[in-house]
Amino acid sequence: MSAFGRKNGTGGMGKGARPSFGVAKPMRGGGSSGSAASEEADELSPAGGDQFPPVPPAGAAVDGGQHGDAMSRLAERSNAVHEKQEIGGFEASVHKIKEQVLPRLLERVDPEAAATLSKEELSEEFRPIIMEVLAELKVTLNRREQFALEKVLIDELLGFGPLEELLGDPDITDIMVNGPDQTYIEKKGKLVIAPIKFRDESHLFQIAQRIVNQVGRRVDQTTPLADARLKDGSRVNVIVPPLSLRGTAISIRKFSEKPITLDMLKGWGSMDEKMCTALKIAGACRMNVVISGGTGSGKTTMLNSLSKMIDPGERVLTIEDAAELRLQQPHWLPLETRPPNLEGQGAITIGDLVKNALRMRPDRIILGEIRGAECFDLLAAMNTGHDGSMCTLHANSPRECLGRMENMILMGDIKIPKEAISRQIAESVDLIVQVKRLRDGSRRTTNITEVIGMEGDVIVTQELFAFEYLDEGEDGKIIGEYRSSGLRPYTLEKARMFGFDQAYLEACL
Repeated sequence: MSAFGRKNGTGGMGKGARPSFGVAKPMRGGGSSGSAASEEADELSPAGGDQFPPVPPAGAAVDGGQHGDAMSRLAERSNAVHEKQEIGGFEASVHKIKEQVLPRLLERVDPEAAATLSKEELSEEFRPIIMEVLAELKVTLNRREQFALEKVLIDELLGFGPLEELLGDPDITDIMVNGPDQTYIEKKGKLVIAPIKFRDESHLFQIAQRIVNQVGRRVDQTTPLADARLKDGSRVNVIVPPLSLRGTAISIRKFSEKPITLDMLKGWGSMDEKMCTALKIAGACRMNVVISGGTGSGKTTMLNSLSKMIDPGERVLTIEDAAELRLQQPHWLPLETRPPNLEGQGAITIGDLVKNALRMRPDRIILGEIRGAECFDLLAAMNTGHDGSMCTLHANSPRECLGRMENMILMGDIKIPKEAISRQIAESVDLIVQVKRLRDGSRRTTNITEVIGMEGDVIVTQELFAFEYLDEGEDGKIIGEYRSSGLRPYTLEKARMFGFDQAYLEACL
């Protein structure tokens, strides 16, 4: 049977019946239909010939088994049963003992005095008290369990409780707490469940408050959303009930303690040698760069690595909602917005900070992320002698990035025609760097696109580099190659002013 439910071949059809799709004989020119050569060709040719190849039977494998494999994977996913994973073993036993020891420990400790000590000093002070409490409870622990219990108790009193273990693991890039009973982490681009658990909702809410209070923010039922950061610059978002139905949710995007450079990104396969050279020159030659991409695609990492190419003598101001950028320059001043108070007053927006930054003698203004009408203020800064300004925004392609910038400006109260906005964008932005996180977890620089100017009411762009998908390896890794378009870059004049024109031209061709 074919995929259309009819039998292949002409057998079984009545005289003069119309052949089913995929069975028609190929058209042939030349000799008569009754010739021996024509009959011989018909016998040698498979049903359907070259013009209409036969439709494979339903369920049959195509392209070396890829079709069958794909269908089996779909069936496996649709029939999968997800069981709730329980924490057991060593972690569970230490957690159980901690619940017994902690209340008695708090009775013997002055919290104010404990807060003045470091973790190492506190550990030394706690050790005899913990042994005393364990003796009272008639619990005997070996050396490993004692050290684990000490660490858990100190994390509970001074740190972020169960999250401390995850924050200390350099391989973890994301931590997602979905209520007290479920926590996921991202390792090497893949999400896996973490072996931690909070005592209850109040315990998790207390940890969330401790995180946001460190940066002067608050989270409660009146303000159930909060953005914050950790001491190492890691980004934190907290959302609490009634908005979060499973309980308090904490999302942490960890940043590497070691500064990431463009050469490191090249070594990890995020770009090739020529793209790396072009981006280095773009950063050094004060080109206005917009970094576009989705959530978790590496926009902030790309912006941090591009900042390495800024001249140390330049004054750089960064403006963000929650300060996350870790620029690698000596003359760098970070600015941060302020949310409104309980009366709804006193808010300082990104737009306010951009206007103020223009009075602070900046050489470059860098916005962590633009989400609204502040996009117009950034374009104004780019057009008023602050070349080399940079920002990030959420978009799926360079062309969509330009459309989003237009829409964000129109979201404000600025009464400017759309054509004037498009012209302002075309005159301000030099390069759009598109980054993506592919389905295998790898982060790639997929496009480097120049903004050339206007043609009528349309912004004209040209692509310098692109990542082309080729195949997928047996281990699930995506195989592709970075290709240069071979076009002469429009921004070559800017590179010539800094003496990088020849190197820039060679990188792009």
